[in-house]
Amino acid sequence: MIPHVSRLLELWRIAAHYRLDTLFPADELPVKAQHALNIIKMHPAAWSSRERKNPLKLKEALEDMGPLAIKLGQLLSTRRDLIPPEVLAQLVLLQDQVKPFDSNVAKQRIQDSLKADVNTLFARFDDQPLAAASIAQVHTAALHDGREVVVKVTRPDIRSQILQDFEILAWLGNTLESRLEAARALHLTEIIQDYRQIILNELDLSIEADNTRRMRHYFTGSTMMYVPEVYMDTKDVMVAERITGVPISDTATFDRLGMDRAQLAEKGLTIFFTQVFRDNFFHADMHPGNVFVETINPSNPRFIALDCAIMGELSKHDQMTVARMLLAVMNSNFMQLIQIVHQAGWIPPGTDQDALAREMRRTVGPMVSKPMDQLDFAGILIQVMDIARRFHLEIPPQLMLLLKTLVHVEGLGTDLYPQLDIWKLAKPILTEWVKSNMNPVKNVKELGQQLPDLLLGAQDFPSLIIDSLNGLKNQSAWQDRQLREIQQLRLQMEHQQRRSWMFGSTMLILLTIAIISPWFVSIILIVLSSLLALWRILK
Repeated sequence: MIPHVSRLLELWRIAAHYRLDTLFPADELPVKAQHALNIIKMHPAAWSSRERKNPLKLKEALEDMGPLAIKLGQLLSTRRDLIPPEVLAQLVLLQDQVKPFDSNVAKQRIQDSLKADVNTLFARFDDQPLAAASIAQVHTAALHDGREVVVKVTRPDIRSQILQDFEILAWLGNTLESRLEAARALHLTEIIQDYRQIILNELDLSIEADNTRRMRHYFTGSTMMYVPEVYMDTKDVMVAERITGVPISDTATFDRLGMDRAQLAEKGLTIFFTQVFRDNFFHADMHPGNVFVETINPSNPRFIALDCAIMGELSKHDQMTVARMLLAVMNSNFMQLIQIVHQAGWIPPGTDQDALAREMRRTVGPMVSKPMDQLDFAGILIQVMDIARRFHLEIPPQLMLLLKTLVHVEGLGTDLYPQLDIWKLAKPILTEWVKSNMNPVKNVKELGQQLPDLLLGAQDFPSLIIDSLNGLKNQSAWQDRQLREIQQLRLQMEHQQRRSWMFGSTMLILLTIAIISPWFVSIILIVLSSLLALWRILK
């Protein structure tokens, strides 16, 4: 059963009202995408709409669609190489200029959450929001001791809408997995479930506060990045140190101050690899609205980390796999790349590894030794996903989160300093990390730390072995009985096969008619055309 039909119809109405179909070059689209655009135009809201071919209304459309659509717009806002300038100008506004909610509502939420009046908590509270985004908005204030702070407050009634939208996405994911092998190989439902948990965590500002404190600990005393201090936090409110900085997208200010953009880009990339491999705790929402630069000392600027709500972590195994994969790519050793992926358990048995290596060489090979302005991570990732589909590769969801972050990093790096040699900078960092983590002394030390647990577990080995042998013996006897029963049933099954085949064929036809009907396809295509087609088509 399709969940929340009324919500799907609302998305259809919004897409029709803002005439999102007019933003796409219909004659250049695949046939199915053209059908989707026609479905948008069929809604009565499209007949009276005056928003024909008006990209300036895209921001309002995504705002009306809700927080998940806004987050998609934030991701697309980093793709200056793919999105037309007039559309990009609207998407950039979604980074911190979403419609705010009433400041009186914000103050009431602060009072309810912190159990004190706003005037008691702050010497000054500014009603006009400093910024507003998909999940929360930010007000400036001052504590009674004079410290300047920012107060982040979650939007009211946002949780129910997000849960509703994720139920729709979960249904869509299950539907696609049941029909498309590519969706199963990518663990689409698992990715949706992981992203659901990530977004729900983002709704809890106490989690963001804990993440911020952890990140601040990792970068204490750093000359590369500064993380603000958190003073108070609850589920719905976070009060943190106010830090002034220049948005990462404001390259004109960097030039005016005489800042070395190449040095800044190298710092940003070093921070990313440090987070992934040294700390195993990386910022996974690095759109331009979350990345600022402290310009007090223009000759040695620091990045400012904001909005630590969405963070990623890899297992030790996946960390090592990713590092070795990147080094193999940098060395143009694609057979080694395939061996690493095979050792990671991502390649199913029977795969033609030579053919896979050739495809990787063709797709990933051009990345090596190219400056940022000639790289297209998003396009390459799409090709890699296509290879994963064709060769049935298993890709862990956390790795997908890391790849999403890489798309952000590439977009930021391209804007900041297009000539940056990403591989030249990354190679020594990764080489040193791999050597350090494959150090026998370190491995022995880690084994020594785990030895007490291993010895405790060893006490159970004799009983486990006996239980296993008894289990095998019982299983063998059970299998003999099963074999005899199967022999008896075989003749009955052959007799029933023709009738079963006829019944199954009939049911298959009925299910196909029920599932692949115009209305079903319409609902899926409405959602995809309104929210997802922009990334894949406007390039």
